Amino acid sequence: MVTIGMNYSVLQGKEEVFEGACDKVLTVMGDAEGHDDSQIFRRIDHRDPAEYLIVSRWTDEEAFNSFIASEAFKKVTSWGLKNVLAGRPSHTTYREE
Repeated sequence: MVTIGMNYSVLQGKEEVFEGACDKVLTVMGDAEGHDDSQIFRRIDHRDPAEYLIVSRWTDEEAFNSFIASEAFKKVTSWGLKNVLAGRPSHTTYREE
């Protein structure tokens, strides 16, 4: 099992649009081969309330890489960069020992 942390900075005022898009992406992820569970979190300490983290569990890193290489994921990422994101997202991989 591997956990992926996907970090996003969203343009101010676009948080609701981002959350709606994430809801759709999480639904699609639910059907992805090797996907176990995903949850979205929003920073609440007011330093940057437009920062989000999606924590996603997969059977292995290869399953996650296949998902992010999919046309559907590329399409939503391109849309996000043009419309709601303040920059490129970053991903961190956490492996269970």
